[in-house]
Amino acid sequence: MYDHVTDAVKRPAMISVDSDLVCVRFETMKIYSALGAVRALLDSGQVRPGDTLVDSSSGIYAYALALACHRHGMQCHIVGSTTVDRVLRVQLEILGATVELVQPSSSLRLDQNLRVHRIAELLRENPSYHWMRQYHDSVHYSGYAEVARQIAAEVPAGPLSIVGAVGTGASTGAIASGLRAAGRDVLLVGVQPFGSVTFGSEHIDDAEILIAGIGSSIEFENVRHELYDRIHWLSFDYAMSGAVGLLRSSAVFAGLSTGAAYLAARWEHRLDGARRPVFIAPDTGHRYVDSAFSRYAEAYDVDKLEPVEIESLGELARPWSAMNWAGRPAPMPAAAGSSAGPVPTGRCGGAGR
Repeated sequence: MYDHVTDAVKRPAMISVDSDLVCVRFETMKIYSALGAVRALLDSGQVRPGDTLVDSSSGIYAYALALACHRHGMQCHIVGSTTVDRVLRVQLEILGATVELVQPSSSLRLDQNLRVHRIAELLRENPSYHWMRQYHDSVHYSGYAEVARQIAAEVPAGPLSIVGAVGTGASTGAIASGLRAAGRDVLLVGVQPFGSVTFGSEHIDDAEILIAGIGSSIEFENVRHELYDRIHWLSFDYAMSGAVGLLRSSAVFAGLSTGAAYLAARWEHRLDGARRPVFIAPDTGHRYVDSAFSRYAEAYDVDKLEPVEIESLGELARPWSAMNWAGRPAPMPAAAGSSAGPVPTGRCGGAGR
């Protein structure tokens, strides 16, 4: 019997897809991130039960942090993207979290900048709040060691490609690092949307961007660029097609970042059939029903989709580009900092890369 629901829902299922691919299917992946971070902060004395933890989220981290706070007797305040739907918001509020959403925006940059500025205001108004810094604090890497151990135990021996959304970097980067430390041969393949500074695609807009959780218009300080071997950039319509194709072929109902990772994993397997692709499905598809899955008739046949292989960021082009990143450092815009202005300070708990 589980002591708390977080233990029941955090463990992913390993699902065979298209015979040779493995889907690591989570109900909500960032429970590992939030639980690991909160436990580390409590153990170090940086926070105490009853303190208020605050962060920005486009969806799944908000739910994970609310669950972690519920488990450990903390207060939770979320500054959310408009992708936080009514179903999620009601759950968060019943769990005891306070939720505020920024104004609707079709721009990834404006949405994330508004959330960053609101966090700064909250910290000035409430200096006792602890900002979780899911985009900046390397403490969020710690929880994913358990996922790496599960993959090592359940996926047969041999070289792997770990394929998934970069997001903050703490998930795919941490999983690959754990597997490499255990001696597994791992190629790390990151997935990005267009419009994200993290891997240099901020100059290419995607008018229908709805997958803010896998990219950023501001610098994510806990992304370790040197860990990544390959990067794929995909547009909304291709990510949607991948999610619909995955549901049709394997009955796995997962979000848009999973659709993008699925396409990237298929391509990586075509390039190197000896390396088993393991792609990350960080959440279910429920919050994308209206914005994406209801448009399934528009989805492309995934068997007919392939990227343009590029050699430099200057060649990036929609709808799908792929590149050998080969452990390069952050591209200049990300390394130089954000257009959003100064990163908020406050009770950051020694946060850093």
